[in-house]
Amino acid sequence: MDFSWMAWTLPTFLFFATIFLLLIGMGVWEYVSPGGNPRVGILHFETTRGDRLFISLLGSAFIHIAWLGFTNLNLWWAVALSLVYTVLVFRYV
Repeated sequence: MDFSWMAWTLPTFLFFATIFLLLIGMGVWEYVSPGGNPRVGILHFETTRGDRLFISLLGSAFIHIAWLGFTNLNLWWAVALSLVYTVLVFRYV
């Protein structure tokens, strides 16, 4: 199959591979420890591990879009900021 029209660069592959591995990891975690202890965090509504993963992925996408729109700095800084954001989401949301 010819996938040249999809512009599969290394960063593109790493992006989709990371999301795929996160989903697989969350599935295994849920299989090993079902339920995930829903809790109420700073947003004042109940969230599960899957909810927190979705919130962190969505927020990371916005961080990267803002980074590309407002700065010319290296994109790896946005990745680092997204990782910090993800840790905070899983800790406090």
